[in-house]
Amino acid sequence: MRIEQATAPGTVTRPNEDWTGVVLPAAGEGGALVMLDGVTPPAGDDGCVHGVPWFTARLGGALVELSGSRPDMTLAQVLATSIARTAASHRDTCDLSHPRTPQATVVLARWGRGAVEHLVLSDSRLLLESPDGAVRAVVDDRLDRVPREVLRSVAATDALRNAEGGFFTAAAEPSVAERAVTGRTPAGEVRSLLALTDGAARWVEVFREGDWAECLALVRKSGARELIDRVRAAESADPEGTAFRRGKASDDATVAYVEP
Repeated sequence: MRIEQATAPGTVTRPNEDWTGVVLPAAGEGGALVMLDGVTPPAGDDGCVHGVPWFTARLGGALVELSGSRPDMTLAQVLATSIARTAASHRDTCDLSHPRTPQATVVLARWGRGAVEHLVLSDSRLLLESPDGAVRAVVDDRLDRVPREVLRSVAATDALRNAEGGFFTAAAEPSVAERAVTGRTPAGEVRSLLALTDGAARWVEVFREGDWAECLALVRKSGARELIDRVRAAESADPEGTAFRRGKASDDATVAYVEP
């Protein structure tokens, strides 16, 4: 088994809001991958005294525990229970009804018992490579379908957040787990997995340096950190976003690669 992870903040002036972890159960069979991309709120109140890094660490910890210790639960059940547990840990101090209460995108993958399960919620990406080298991207494209001009308005974005016709993230409502993209693939059909937050996926989706298969091949050959370094180089070459339009000049970027 090969496992490789790397992460880097988008800027030194803000903490990294991404979170990732891999768990290998003591029984020695299978494992699980968790990746979160904390949603950076616009300036102003979000109803929480803790902040996004605190939230992603709490939610990530719960996801790692449950995905590794409860094979009887589906990944959607793991996510719902983890959201509920995290919400309970700060309900007494924070306004969880606030539309910008701390939240995150989610990638979960779990392998063992002859299958690889997956769950994706919002705009982080999961790549599944088959033994013949074909790569399938598992995406939740609801945020991508929202017009960019709509997302420039805080009020309009808030109205679409975790709402019908909008997009969904893991925040304080466990039922959002039912909105995730989920699936199951026979283990023999998966040679490797690559999870990317959108800051790392920019190599493909923003800068067009290669396709998903080339992205996975790059990480396998040169490592997770190399992909992030190439994204940073592309960002530095276009600091104002004139050639490649994007919401942030540089974003938190996290990569996790697994060969089960």
